[in-house]
Amino acid sequence: MTEILVQVGAEERVPPRSRVVNHPAWPVLKDAVERIRPWQSKDGSIDFDAESAPDPADIELAVRRVMDAVQELSPLVPHDAEYHAALVKDLRHWSDGGFRVPDFLDSLLAFQPAAHREDGLEHLVLFPMYTQNGNPDRNFEAVVLRMVWPDWLADLERTRYDNPLFCGITFEDFTAGYDTNSAVLFPETIAVREAPERFSWGGIFCDREAARFRRVTEAAVGTLGLELPDDIREMVGDQTRCEQAFVLWDMVHDRTHSHGDLPFDPFMIKQRQPFWMYGLEELRCDLTAFREAVKLEADGFPQGRDVQYAVLFDRMFRFPVTGDRVRNYDGLGGQLLFAYLHKHDVVRWTDNKLFIDWQRAPQVTNELCAEIEKLYRDGIDRPKLVHWFAAYDLVSQYLAPHPGSRWAKGPDALDVSLPPRKLVDDVLPDEFPLSMFYEALSKKLKNVIASTRGITAASVERSAA
Repeated sequence: MTEILVQVGAEERVPPRSRVVNHPAWPVLKDAVERIRPWQSKDGSIDFDAESAPDPADIELAVRRVMDAVQELSPLVPHDAEYHAALVKDLRHWSDGGFRVPDFLDSLLAFQPAAHREDGLEHLVLFPMYTQNGNPDRNFEAVVLRMVWPDWLADLERTRYDNPLFCGITFEDFTAGYDTNSAVLFPETIAVREAPERFSWGGIFCDREAARFRRVTEAAVGTLGLELPDDIREMVGDQTRCEQAFVLWDMVHDRTHSHGDLPFDPFMIKQRQPFWMYGLEELRCDLTAFREAVKLEADGFPQGRDVQYAVLFDRMFRFPVTGDRVRNYDGLGGQLLFAYLHKHDVVRWTDNKLFIDWQRAPQVTNELCAEIEKLYRDGIDRPKLVHWFAAYDLVSQYLAPHPGSRWAKGPDALDVSLPPRKLVDDVLPDEFPLSMFYEALSKKLKNVIASTRGITAASVERSAA
């Protein structure tokens, strides 16, 4: 039976306590998964010749406990019954096969969360998988999540932003692979014998995105002395509003990868290209979401204004100073947005304070989006290497390349007789270093950034209290 959400007010709905997490079988399942994870190799198998290998009886007992717990919990989430039945079979097959490289294709195909996008609906998910921006190994992970699909979002998806695979989700509880910076649940991360012809869902944890955004934004605003308009300050202080902004932002961003005047496979999943190409693609999708948010605000959707400032602040404050500097394409996109706004006098750093022209910010941000879209449109008629140089020229108009860069010297400095993918070797790990502004900001925010590892909405509320 689908859970009923409790109406608390005109703008806020609070889900009931998790039936899965509060059931006695959940800690049993979680503990068994945590026992299995350290025994697994990078590919998810168990190497019984390794020094830390378990006794076969111990791993068999742990897997049996997982299967028993799944079967006990499954009636609490009957919409996952087919998936859980397939999951138990895949676990048994892994055990019977000697714990070799796991193959959970059958249970992956049976898990169809996008077919039941109901606000507040819970799912119990368990797979051998890596967690993007988290654990790179295909260890078992268990996560209890809840769907975020309010009526207004469902209406927008149906009428304006078709994205039948997208799932906005929040955490209820999780195993160690999600006690990291990972905020996604993607089917392509799961251990399978062969990739399906097409994936049928993708999930973004909007509660983690919102909580991380709030903590970093509050710290950056204080550090930079930025004065926020009242409504934006209220949004940054409100977890629910931020979650709604992120679920809308992510839904539009996700679909943009396949919309527009694009070269083939714009996200370049299986291609080797310079990292600024990835940075421009991610920024294009974010700025498209920004542009749509401006339209939504004009059409009376309050979430539209929130999305605009979620994009601006996350891109300008968190992205450039998060992660290392090796091919940090999201960081590059954030630097480019700040530099573009700075050179067009929308943001100013003076008297040790940051000022933003709130009236001009939407217009000028949309102008950057238009420049990137023109790059893409013109790129359809260019050879790949010429397109890469055109993209490099766009970025270097606003960001200074590394002084040792061969790419900055142009085609004459490269052996253009080589295939384009070989020229990627000439790209420096940090082709566009941080500006002095961001070097200083990085030092100020490094502890705050580190504190967002494993963050959830509940942890933000506890720290605020």
